[in-house]
Amino acid sequence: MAEGALFAAIIATFLLAGTVKGVIGLGLPSVSLGLLTVAADLPTAMALLLVPSFVTNLWQASVGGKAGEIIRRLWPFLLTATFTVWLGAQALTQIDLGHLSALLGVLLVTYAAISLAGIRMTFSPRHEAWAGPLMGSANGILTGMTGSFVVPGVMFLQAIGLPRDMLIQAMGILFTASTVALAAALQSNNMLTAENGWFSLAGLAPALIGMLIGQKIRQSLPEDTFRRVFFCALLILGGYIVSTAVFGG
Repeated sequence: MAEGALFAAIIATFLLAGTVKGVIGLGLPSVSLGLLTVAADLPTAMALLLVPSFVTNLWQASVGGKAGEIIRRLWPFLLTATFTVWLGAQALTQIDLGHLSALLGVLLVTYAAISLAGIRMTFSPRHEAWAGPLMGSANGILTGMTGSFVVPGVMFLQAIGLPRDMLIQAMGILFTASTVALAAALQSNNMLTAENGWFSLAGLAPALIGMLIGQKIRQSLPEDTFRRVFFCALLILGGYIVSTAVFGG
């Protein structure tokens, strides 16, 4: 793709992804990866999301006043989710990128389908101790392989019954740590370039503007309605990515 077209795609993608995140507190990596992998290869798409993802998630992680409590409770989950990203990222140099793109599509479809069906896992406090590291490890490996931070990490955070504001802040902490780990993993595999860095920086302002727009929308549009539209779109997008990866378009 020509640089001008890629730049336009980045601006539009992060404006939309930021808007989604502003409304429901998540979705920036899912939307941006889903759209950018249509225009670029998976490692490039992962590199492009780093700056907007880090800044918007750091913003989310800093709001709520419960960061200390979240880290004390969830440190085994957060630690494994962070340090296993490097392990998953090894697949980027060993497995065909088409297969990894298909895996990304499968994760998006799975996440959207489970969310639309209203399926929720539940973990009691006594099960949280072993489930946290297990879910964290799975989340980190899949993050390294696909750049998607949500499966099964967000499902675990929902399953342990965090209050809404605490859940949103916990997701911000998870996503921030995962973004830093992903950047380090891509750098170790020589998949970060100065050009991608500048393009990623260019996506920051649209993402922040989108978040502000999304917060305004959240005040006027029923969140349940927006979530249904979002997950239906994510389901279609994930299916398209899978079909493109498997059948070549």
